Amino acid sequence: MESLKQLYRIGVGPSSSHTMGPKFAAEDFLAKYPHASRFRVALYESLAATGKGHLTDSAIFSVLGEERTELLWQAEISMPEHPNSVLFEAFDKEGEILGKQVYFSVGGGAIHTRESLQSSEKHIYPKTNLTSIMNECAHQGSSYFEYVLEHEGTEILDYLQTIWDTMVKSIKRGLSTQGVLPGSIKLRRQAWSYFQRTKTASSKLQHTGILTAYALAVSEENAGGGTVVTAPTCGACGIVPATLMFMKDSYELDDSDIVSALATAGLFGNIIKHNASISGAEVGCQGEVGSACAMAAAAACQLLGGSVRQIEYAAEMGLEHHLGLTCDPVDGLVQIPCIERNAYATTRALTCAEMAILSDGSHHISFDDVTEVMMQTGKDLCGSYRETSTGGLAKLVSLRLHNKQ
Repeated sequence: MESLKQLYRIGVGPSSSHTMGPKFAAEDFLAKYPHASRFRVALYESLAATGKGHLTDSAIFSVLGEERTELLWQAEISMPEHPNSVLFEAFDKEGEILGKQVYFSVGGGAIHTRESLQSSEKHIYPKTNLTSIMNECAHQGSSYFEYVLEHEGTEILDYLQTIWDTMVKSIKRGLSTQGVLPGSIKLRRQAWSYFQRTKTASSKLQHTGILTAYALAVSEENAGGGTVVTAPTCGACGIVPATLMFMKDSYELDDSDIVSALATAGLFGNIIKHNASISGAEVGCQGEVGSACAMAAAAACQLLGGSVRQIEYAAEMGLEHHLGLTCDPVDGLVQIPCIERNAYATTRALTCAEMAILSDGSHHISFDDVTEVMMQTGKDLCGSYRETSTGGLAKLVSLRLHNKQ
């Protein structure tokens, strides 16, 4: 498995796979052909189907320049490696092709070529399933955080501190910003109002209100094109920071506690990314929000003092009970149902952690089992429910809007 630096990435929304990934691919391609006179970029399958709502075109134009870039939307074309695929071509002044490259945006802002998909050069973790890691930790009396340090080195601490600082800033910006989000839906931001109402709410509502406000804040920042952290994706970026901020406030924790929890959350996210997928275009929203819920549940359980087995149980529940979750963004925007879904999953993550801490950590279905099933479930999902905006809520709302016209 790769470093956590490849999982937690800082960038602008609204989508890690449809905005950040294509931008990184454009930057890589431009570096190969800096003297090209013009470019042609063909977006395939999911990148084409929901790319306009995810600002894929804007991301590519910001690097290559709109005046010299021809963009082709070819949703009907697919490649076997991944549904988020894009072909870049560079041409000289005479129109002769200088070179071309296919990239795959595999989720969380990560991009690959056909060659790098098969490469293991960047893999630094020898074990790639949670069961073997958990058993090693239990045998040695160590924690998941210590396992991460063993393989990443102490330099990962500074990186994770930067990640946490960025998450905090996104929460604060989201809580202080009002107005309407960009796009056709004209969705109004809700984080500020939730936060204000929570201040005067009964004690029973404080728990849900604060978690909801924090998650909405980050998700709305993402939808507005603000700076967020992929955790593990932009579409699910509100769950981990909201959970950790709530835990930090509630239990008066230090940043060092949060950094160690981020490391553990990242380890679980990494396992999902390596053995299954965190791409909504590949496996539906179970791979995004489900994975983020598992990561947040693991982090919260650790902060509650959970053992390695209790933490595994919390993460297992977080992922298991999102199995089959579809990715059907209305009008291709990371707004409905994405923003509200982040808030809902945040409350579930903390519930999973609390349930696990009350148990002895024993259960019948392992985290690895659920990860395997999630991937198979994603393959079995109809394509219209995997980030194409042609099924589910996206289709229903589209038909409703069409009938009104």
